[in-house]
Amino acid sequence: MDLVELQGKLDNVSFAVLFVTMLIYWIGAAFPKIPLLPALGTTGMAIANLCTAALLAARWLEAGYFPISNLYESLFFLVWGLTTIHLIAENMSRSRWVGTITAPVTMGITAFAALTLPDEMQASAPLVPALKSNWLMMHVSVMMLSYATLMVGALLAIAFLIATRGQKIELHGSSVGTGGFREGAYRLRRAGEEVNSEVSTEPALAYAADSNGSGGTAVLNAVGAETATSELLSPQRLSLASTLDNISYRIIGLGFPLLTIGIIAGAVWANEAWGSYWSWDPKETWALITWLVFAAYLHARITKGWQGRRPAILAASGFVVVWICYLGVNLLGKGLHSYGWFF
Repeated sequence: MDLVELQGKLDNVSFAVLFVTMLIYWIGAAFPKIPLLPALGTTGMAIANLCTAALLAARWLEAGYFPISNLYESLFFLVWGLTTIHLIAENMSRSRWVGTITAPVTMGITAFAALTLPDEMQASAPLVPALKSNWLMMHVSVMMLSYATLMVGALLAIAFLIATRGQKIELHGSSVGTGGFREGAYRLRRAGEEVNSEVSTEPALAYAADSNGSGGTAVLNAVGAETATSELLSPQRLSLASTLDNISYRIIGLGFPLLTIGIIAGAVWANEAWGSYWSWDPKETWALITWLVFAAYLHARITKGWQGRRPAILAASGFVVVWICYLGVNLLGKGLHSYGWFF
């Protein structure tokens, strides 16, 4: 079997594995008492990660350069990044819910690359002159990893919005603190119940759910919570919201420095190739917009103390901005990055 045939088999295997993995995560979410499904989902994502890595390695050996120069290669590099960050996020959260939203997105990207792109776009080709540089690996790979990381963080923020839909959720306290993952630090206090200061000696997240006067208020807190008045959200749903909010924040906090490093490396490469650090090329402009969106998210979390739905909405909008930066400008506009076009 030659390397080209191996690549064709690996991209189809990656799609099939991710499709089955997506179904496993969804079934596990619908029927949480079925044993082994979380482990099978994690195993499926790990197998897809290895298949994608093998595909990229075979491509590298065949073409003789780092495989990230065209749409097909970059999409599979993005899939590899998404599955890698998924495994990190799932290990941090110990929650099966991470895969319910990351698996379908990853599967969709794989399907688009393996089944939709024409054969001539999937074939490797000699590098254009602008890409014959060591900066290809240093800049583009870091940017793609930052996209993957920010996408996972944004997807978890979207999952948070779905989990808390119909409720006005406000979190009080640090979502970075160790209390965010310790269920023993929380309890659900019903209306009229006195606060027991012995529940926890650590800061805890507090959730206040307001249904605009119709659904009452629910509070999950350890010390100093307001009085709950009527119908309560389930402790499981509140715990899930806490986990999603916390992991989303941490993952975006990892992706933002990668994006910053990638933009700086790109500016240095641009100066070397074109004689200017910044040319307001559409790709550069949207990379800056992406940076500003997630900088605003982190600023709101760290400096302004925003938590809950408001920063989650900002992160969710960042998911769209990342896709515009990564793919949209290549479809809708020309510029110095025009070699990324496929029309």
